[in-house]
Amino acid sequence: MILAFGLFLITLILIIWQPRGLSIGTTAVGGAVVALLLGIVSWQDVWEVTHIVWDATLAFIGIILLSMVLDEIGFFEWAAIKMARLSGGSGPLMFLNILLLGALVAAFFANDGAALILTPILLAKMRYLKMDAKAISAFLMAGGFIGDSASNPLVISNLTNIVTADYFHLGFIEYMKRMFLPNLLSIAASILFLWLFFRKSIPRHVDVELLPEAFTVIKNRKMFVISWWFLAILLLGYFTGDLYHIPVSLFALGGALIFLAIAAKYKATKPMMTVKTAPWHVVWFSIGLYIVVFGLKNAGLTDEIAEWLLWLKSQGHAAYVLGTGFLSGGLSAVMNNMPTIMVMDLAIDKTGDTFLAYANILGANLGPKMTPIGSLATLLWLHVLEKKGVKISWGEYMKVGLLVTPPVLFVALLGLL
Repeated sequence: MILAFGLFLITLILIIWQPRGLSIGTTAVGGAVVALLLGIVSWQDVWEVTHIVWDATLAFIGIILLSMVLDEIGFFEWAAIKMARLSGGSGPLMFLNILLLGALVAAFFANDGAALILTPILLAKMRYLKMDAKAISAFLMAGGFIGDSASNPLVISNLTNIVTADYFHLGFIEYMKRMFLPNLLSIAASILFLWLFFRKSIPRHVDVELLPEAFTVIKNRKMFVISWWFLAILLLGYFTGDLYHIPVSLFALGGALIFLAIAAKYKATKPMMTVKTAPWHVVWFSIGLYIVVFGLKNAGLTDEIAEWLLWLKSQGHAAYVLGTGFLSGGLSAVMNNMPTIMVMDLAIDKTGDTFLAYANILGANLGPKMTPIGSLATLLWLHVLEKKGVKISWGEYMKVGLLVTPPVLFVALLGLL
């Protein structure tokens, strides 16, 4: 147990610290190799982990590739300007519109897509609007929060969703129906509590005339029109695939490659450059880190958590669901939601109560917002901002996360009762 926890802790520290630019994928794979050499995991464990995460990882790459092509077309910049102009110059309404845009992007392009693509666009527009530092921080922090808190409605909205849906064989439609209300409550609660926290930093009026007209940022009109039709067909494909039990990655990655080929035909992107700059390190990060986490399972952690869950069950259904969600959220905040989702899935499987998978997802998607190390999306978000000259301290981040996250998670979990 000590050896498994020690290796996990060292791996996690190096992933967060990234000394000398060491990629998260290299660190995770390195941790997995050490786990194998020390006998913490076996080759059979490696095969089992790969079987669990391959669909989720390939689907994630597909979603990010699709997002990158849409970004090159100007799709997200167009949407950001549209939402800003719809506010009519009202600062509070713009705050609401930006959060709704973030929720939509997270739902269809995953929380990591929102962090990687929408964040730099929002930052550029806030500076374009000559907002002060407090207002920019409020919009960015709120936008970063909604990216995770609204990443629950579809299987494709978060890597954690795909992993859990695959593990428990939750269908695309079945999942969407079960998470509709919790996600709606999560978005509503997020907007309310973020507004209460940041209301004094949000300007009453913003001169939206400083922004360019939305249509002027579209880089390829033909592809922009095609995009809407393609996204509609892709969504239909997810539903159709569910009926025939086709892996979600076939549509996510397959669709992204088709869209990339269409974009190349209309000279809207350079396909080789797009593929090269895609976050392939996430593939190695997912598999490597999960192998390290499997060592914790072998050391008995999942058995221990399963016992905690069964104790919660004895306290009643509400305690069972709420307790599972907050346990998942707390673990995600301190040990990152990627390892947490697998550990909790394995523990839930031991209880035999599959419905807890949804509480686990809500906890793993929302709980990480309490700390900067809680999720890959937050780490990417902070990295993007730092490259753009915006430094957010751990104290500043956690002041928001610790106050806003618990009530939002509680409200979202009520949707499962």
